[in-house]
Amino acid sequence: AEDRQALEFAASRIRAYQQKQLQESWRYTEADGTVLGQQVTPLDRAGLYVPGGRAAYPSSVLMDAVTAKVAGVGEIIMVTPTPDGLQNDLVLAAAAIAGVDRVFTIGGAQAIAALAYGTATIPAVDKVVGPGNAYVAAAKRRVFGTVGIDMVAGPSEILIVCDGKTDPDWIAMDLFSQAEHDELAQAILLSPDAGFLDRVAASIEKLIGGMGRAAIIRSALSGRGALIEVVDLDEACAIANRIAPEHLELSVDDAEALLPQIRHAGAIFLGRYSSEALGDYCAGPNHVLPTSRTARFSSPLGVYDFQKRSSVIKVSQAGAKTLGRVAARLAYGEGLDAHAKSAEYRYDGEER
Repeated sequence: AEDRQALEFAASRIRAYQQKQLQESWRYTEADGTVLGQQVTPLDRAGLYVPGGRAAYPSSVLMDAVTAKVAGVGEIIMVTPTPDGLQNDLVLAAAAIAGVDRVFTIGGAQAIAALAYGTATIPAVDKVVGPGNAYVAAAKRRVFGTVGIDMVAGPSEILIVCDGKTDPDWIAMDLFSQAEHDELAQAILLSPDAGFLDRVAASIEKLIGGMGRAAIIRSALSGRGALIEVVDLDEACAIANRIAPEHLELSVDDAEALLPQIRHAGAIFLGRYSSEALGDYCAGPNHVLPTSRTARFSSPLGVYDFQKRSSVIKVSQAGAKTLGRVAARLAYGEGLDAHAKSAEYRYDGEER
C-alpha cells in the first residue's frame, strides 16, 4: 500500500509539472485576410522500453508514460523483459497508474525492432522512449528515422558546486547517488574551499562501506569521480558549462544568483535541500535527461517530445497576389518554372 501511495504521489507531481509544458495551437490573421498558424497534435502511438532485472525502475515508467499521457498520445505500448518469468510488480503498478494501454513481455534489441516495425502481435509505434543496455541503445540508433527516439543516454552524471557550507555527509551521499548507477557514472564536486573538499573525502570513506552498491560506487569514483578546488564560484560555473552535466547541484547560500551563469545542464538543483534524488523520483520534472555533454544542445524529456507541430497556411485572394509575385520572382531565380507558374496562376485573371 505504501509503495502504491508513493507511486501515485510521484505521478501526480509529474503530471502537474508536465501540464505546464503543453503547447497550444495558434494562428493570426494578416490585413489582407491571409491566416497563418501552427497546429499542435500528439503522436498516435508511443513505445516505452522498460529494462528488466537490476535496472527495472518504476520511476522511469512514470516519467515516460505520464508525460506521454499528458501530451495526449493515443496509445502507449510498454515492452519489458521478464527474465526467468519474473515480473516486477512495481513496474506493472507504475504502468497502470500512468495510463499505459498495453504491456508486452519482450526485451532487448528485438523489443526495439518490434516497436519500430511492428509484428503480428506488437503494433508499430511512432516514437520509442526509455533507457536500456548497450544493445538497446544500439537498436534505438538503428531504428531512428523509421521512428523517433528520445535520446541515446550515456552513463549517469552529477556535478556539485558547493561553497563549503553544506554538510559534507550530504554532499558525499549526493555523489554516491549517481555513482551507484554504473561503474562508468561521473560524480564531480567543485568548491573553492580546500578544507571542505578534505571533509567530503573523509565522509566518502566513512559512509561508503555501508552502501549496498559500495563496489560500484568505488569503481565509479575511482574512474570518473573528482573533488576539485576552484578559484571561486564563478570559475565553478564556467567549468559546469564546459562539462554540461546531466544533473547540476548548486549547493550554495544564494543559488539563484548563480543560475544566470548556467547555460548547459540537464537539470539544475538550487540550494542545499534540493538533492538530485528528489528530482529522480518525485519533485515533478522529468528525470530523463541529456548526458555526455549533450545538454549543450538538447533538453529533458518533455510533453513537447510527444507532440508535433504542423504549419497552417490559408492565403486569401488578395494575399495570393502579393505573395505570388514574390514567390514567382524567387522561383524563377532558382530555375523552378513550375513553382513560379503555380504562384502566378493564382493571380486574378487580368494579371496573368
